[in-house]
Amino acid sequence: MAAGLAVTLAGLLWPGLPAGPSDLGPRLSAWLGGDLVAAFWLAVAVGRLARHRFFSDADIDAALHAGTPMAAVLQSLVQNTLEQTVLAVVAYGAWLLVPRPDAPIATTWIAVACFSLGRLLFFLGYAHGAAARSFGFALTFYPTLGLLIGSAIRLLAPAPGLS
Repeated sequence: MAAGLAVTLAGLLWPGLPAGPSDLGPRLSAWLGGDLVAAFWLAVAVGRLARHRFFSDADIDAALHAGTPMAAVLQSLVQNTLEQTVLAVVAYGAWLLVPRPDAPIATTWIAVACFSLGRLLFFLGYAHGAAARSFGFALTFYPTLGLLIGSAIRLLAPAPGLS
């Protein structure tokens, strides 16, 4: 988890990132792009569970049975990815659209890249226990949390020169 936090801080606090365009169009496009990447990982999680259920006689009637341990693992991945995706969608939009659009668009792309790598590592490590999935979780969660906190600070603090 500490390594994930360190990567997050390095990426989100990288000095000298250009703000990028301040007009709404490119910022909305960046928000949508980030959201599509997050939604892709949710679709991967849902697809893995659906594929498993389709080929598993024990899990094909998902709502009627408790399910196999593999179905439970895959359902947990869907649930966690859904939670992370919802947070990410809000965080990307908040970072890009808070009334002071001076935040670098590149910061969002760093968070999106961390989300993708984090989800991949989380999926690969999930079945091997908490220690094996912690870095992936941290890479997914901490950048999102960083954008949420940064957005809240920017929203509550007046822009320089404004009263």
